[in-house]
Amino acid sequence: MSNNGLTFFRILFTVAALWNLAGGIPGYFDSANMFHRLFDRELTDPLMMAIYKGSWGTTFLYFFGYLLVAYNPVRHTGIVILGTIGKMFFAAGLLKAYLSGMATSFALVVIAGDFIFIALFITYFISMTRRQEGLF
Repeated sequence: MSNNGLTFFRILFTVAALWNLAGGIPGYFDSANMFHRLFDRELTDPLMMAIYKGSWGTTFLYFFGYLLVAYNPVRHTGIVILGTIGKMFFAAGLLKAYLSGMATSFALVVIAGDFIFIALFITYFISMTRRQEGLF
């Protein structure tokens, strides 16, 4: 892979890490407020709070994963595979909630951002499979 390609992917995964940090910190440390921003309802059930907070914890964790990928895009494709699958399920579920009237327009920011990253991650996969080593 050329230095330009590696530089592009290093920047991409640094931005992806920051995107996850931007959602993960308020989502994890102020879960009730993030829930209210996304769904315009209160999150009062302790079990639902724990589950919701755990979801944002995963988002926060991927901040570190994408930083690893930014450091060495060729070596850490597995992180990107899992992150892409997670983004697809999360964005699709949030889009479904938005289309059914359960989520606010703020959800569109999250949905659009994740779909943009999914598309960019697919370009990463294509680039990696063109290498002799493939994805693994």
